[in-house]
Formats: sequence, structure tokens, C-alpha cells
Amino acid sequence: MIEVGQRLPDAALLRVGPEGPETVHLAERLKDRKVILFAVPGAFTPTCDSAHLPSFIRTADAFRDKGIDEIICLSVNDAHVMRYWGKVSGAAEAGITLLADSDASFTRALGLLYSNPAVGMLDRSRRYAMLVEDGVVTRFHLEQPGVCEVSTGEAMLDEL
Repeated sequence: MIEVGQRLPDAALLRVGPEGPETVHLAERLKDRKVILFAVPGAFTPTCDSAHLPSFIRTADAFRDKGIDEIICLSVNDAHVMRYWGKVSGAAEAGITLLADSDASFTRALGLLYSNPAVGMLDRSRRYAMLVEDGVVTRFHLEQPGVCEVSTGEAMLDEL
């Protein structure tokens, strides 16, 4: 499992841009920048939609005031779902970047796969938030399944 002090592996993540689906190379996105990266088990799922993503929408301006260059929300969903979630939730308007780890390869590389077959969630991401500076994890808050406390925007902001 990824730990504080380790460099994140590069990943080819997806988003929908003006011309359609496009690849975002994570290593390029993180180079020489301070980024908050948080992951949710699924777009539009109850806790992700009502608590986790909204906490970063509420705190987005405060993160920018603290020198954070970008806030990225990651989920094992497709890029179209992430685009629409960003639109209807207000996350895109708040300046949050929503990226899809469609095949869970990045999540798997981090050692953060999560499955809950009882609710139809297989090979999703565990809920977490991290501060990444020039590609290196400097803060990492991992939640226990079913909880959204230490990985919220407010919890991360309190540490900066």
C-alpha cells in the first residue's frame, strides 16, 4: 500500500475534454505542483455524493489560498460518469478535476482496491485523501470502509 514519502506511480487516467475522452498522465500533472488527490468508491454513491465530494467543494477556495495548485477527485468509473458528476454536483464549477481510473490500474498499483459484492461494487477504490508534492505523498488519510471522516476536505485543510 502507498505510504507517506513514496512517489506515486504514473497513471494514464481519463477525462472528457472539449474534443471527447482524453488521457491525463498523472506524473506530468503532479510535476512541481502541490495537489490534493482524493478518491471515492463510486461517483453518485450515497456517501461520496452527499459527504466526500461536497467537503472538497466547500473547501476548494481555502485550499487554493493555502497554495494548493489543484484538487483531483479520482474514482474507478468511466470518464463520462465523472464528467457528469462534476457538472451536476458543482465540483467542476468549483475547479475540482474529476478523473477516471477506468480499469482500476492506478488504484491497484497503490494497493487500495476495495470490493463490496453485496452492493455490486467490485474492484473500486478505497476512500482516501492525500497531499502530493511534486509527485511524492506528504500526507495520507485512509478511511475504513463505510466511513468518511479523516479524508474530508476539512480534515485535510486542518493539516495545512
